[in-house]
Amino acid sequence: MPTNERMRIGELARRAQVTPRTVRYYESLGLIPPGERHGTGQHFYTEDTLARLRKIEQLKQLGLSLDEIGEVIELYFTDPSGVRPKQKVLAILRAHLAEVDQKIGALEQFRADLQANIERFERWFEERGQQ
Repeated sequence: MPTNERMRIGELARRAQVTPRTVRYYESLGLIPPGERHGTGQHFYTEDTLARLRKIEQLKQLGLSLDEIGEVIELYFTDPSGVRPKQKVLAILRAHLAEVDQKIGALEQFRADLQANIERFERWFEERGQQ
């Protein structure tokens, strides 16, 4: 269970196994909340932010883009049942699969066209006794 322990960006990045630059980038995209500023100008982050970073990395491993992660990340922290975010991720993964299937179909057609053209050229050479 996340606590309210505060940490600087370097510690947060190390624990999340990302770089401080990644933390800043995700912050700029709104994927994680901005760090709290204190008197010295240092940004401090909480365990909740660490949990979000870890979830972002898990979702990236599933093949989601940062835009897609932006669509679902909040659900993981507002739906205690976990049903809604998983439904949304499942829909995204199904869309990815459909896109991959379409690309495979197009590549198979391209391969068949290439094979047909190769055979046509080979026949042309064979008919003329050349190779």
